[in-house]
Amino acid sequence: MARPVVMKFGGTSVQDAEAFGRLISIVKSQPEVLQVVVVSAMAGVTNALVGAVKTSAEGNAEKALASLEEQFSRHTEVSRHFTGKETQKRFEVYLGLMKAEMRLALFSIAGHDGASGALHDAVVACGERLSAALLSEVLNSKGLFSTYVDARKFIITDSEHGRANPDFVKTNELVRNELTPLLEEGRIPVLGGFIAAAPDGATTTLGRGGSDYTAAIVAAPIAAKEIQIWTDVTGVLTADPRVVSQPRTIPRLSYSEAAELAYFGAKVLHPKTIQPAVHDRIPVRICNSRRPEEVGTIVFSDSDSSVQTVKAIAHKAGVTTVQIISGRMLGAFGFLKRIFEIFDKYRTVVDVVTTAEVSVSLSLDDTTSLDGIVAELSEIGEVIVERGMAIVCVVGEGIRTTPGIAGRVFSTLGDINVSLISQGASRINLTFSVREERVNETVNRLHEEFFGS
Repeated sequence: MARPVVMKFGGTSVQDAEAFGRLISIVKSQPEVLQVVVVSAMAGVTNALVGAVKTSAEGNAEKALASLEEQFSRHTEVSRHFTGKETQKRFEVYLGLMKAEMRLALFSIAGHDGASGALHDAVVACGERLSAALLSEVLNSKGLFSTYVDARKFIITDSEHGRANPDFVKTNELVRNELTPLLEEGRIPVLGGFIAAAPDGATTTLGRGGSDYTAAIVAAPIAAKEIQIWTDVTGVLTADPRVVSQPRTIPRLSYSEAAELAYFGAKVLHPKTIQPAVHDRIPVRICNSRRPEEVGTIVFSDSDSSVQTVKAIAHKAGVTTVQIISGRMLGAFGFLKRIFEIFDKYRTVVDVVTTAEVSVSLSLDDTTSLDGIVAELSEIGEVIVERGMAIVCVVGEGIRTTPGIAGRVFSTLGDINVSLISQGASRINLTFSVREERVNETVNRLHEEFFGS
């Protein structure tokens, strides 16, 4: 069997009939390759489902269900636009079953004065299940031999609802068993991203943006030759287009560069997508579903040495920094362990860490447990918390071998207060923090320095 291509389409690529039409053309344009299609929920549907869960948790399940009717209608409109009456009836039966499932889950949430993780995931997973079932029917109506498969049958995770972790040993075997026969028959398996199942069969989800992760999870065991991420921008850009007016598309990135950009704010690629692709050396191509003729970005094991030293400027706003100061650090061992055990206890991820003789500074996104963390850190030393910060990350493989990059960065930002300076352990990034109100200015100055004419 030839090596297949895994094609993942995001929510904006299936948001309406026009978007479905573009998707059909993209799939038809690659008839010579075996294809697996992973699809997100229609744009806006997941947010609507999360809102419905919240409304039910407040005790109003009927209102929650009524709020979803507009989303159901969007699916019906696409079905009527592309398929015949028999197919429409079949999809409407499936939609009715989904509504019944959601009704049961939402009323259970209302009856228990809140949503358990399992019930929350059961509801929000319906967006991907609906779009995948609909897309399979639409592809079949256009002469593309496809089969809808439920990802919960073969992506097995732990029971960490909302951000579940795959059991790759079980998952890899089940993916091969489920998808290989379909590919050998010349079918296009169509599955919803983002969703999976715990060992007990309960629906789990992989976290927001997890459809990219799904694509990588299924690509590895079927030895895919490429993962294509179809979105609404042309590849990975040199900076956030909402901040910089004319960012450029980066033709090629290494896995390490892409992972840094994803982690520090690049919206095109989900950070976890990189992990299975790295392990099996599968290229990841980021393409624009609105402009499929444009060349996007390919992410592979190595970077193109002929391009600029700095590949991109990423940033992440809404960051909180925490500094722990204690004279007891001086010459002591085990101090950092005590600090990170506290963050581990509260299941809070730390982004950037810098250390000095008597202090440790770090940044974090999630401040849900910050009060408890600060209380325990205060037993170790003085704690200073700064909110309203932003992290800026200058990324490029060439940083490790090119002198003077840090000098160019900080001379460009001479009148902007910079703190929490860190050169990544991978030596491909230079990271620092600034006040949030100055992050746009910072990114624009750096982009002009490294990419301007």
